[in-house]
Amino acid sequence: MDTWLIVLIIVVALVVLVLVGLALAKRSRVAGAKRREQQRVQAREHLEEARLRGAQAEKEQAAAEEQAARARRERAEVEERTRLAEQEARQRAAAAKEHATAAEKLRAEAERLAPGLGDGHAGQHADGSGGATRR
Repeated sequence: MDTWLIVLIIVVALVVLVLVGLALAKRSRVAGAKRREQQRVQAREHLEEARLRGAQAEKEQAAAEEQAARARRERAEVEERTRLAEQEARQRAAAAKEHATAAEKLRAEAERLAPGLGDGHAGQHADGSGGATRR
């Protein structure tokens, strides 16, 4: 074989290798660009989902705060009703004590005015009802 044919084959092989290398580099650049574009699209999707989830989180937080405020308000109302009921119960107990004291004073006055009148008739009214009162 002639030398020029060997050189020509080597040159052609080198040209083919360079062309293959250039094609692979271009393919790599195109694949890299596609990958970067896909990453950008995915990043945009993530940002959109993050924005939606953030809005949902704010909405849930507001609902939770509203529910907590409602619970505190209801608890305060219950405590107020309880306080008023206890105050009314204390007032009734005081009134009952006053009535019992007045009744005892009246019994003592009746005994002083007519000793022995209440003996044997304790709890009996003049109508014979045995202490039951009609209302």
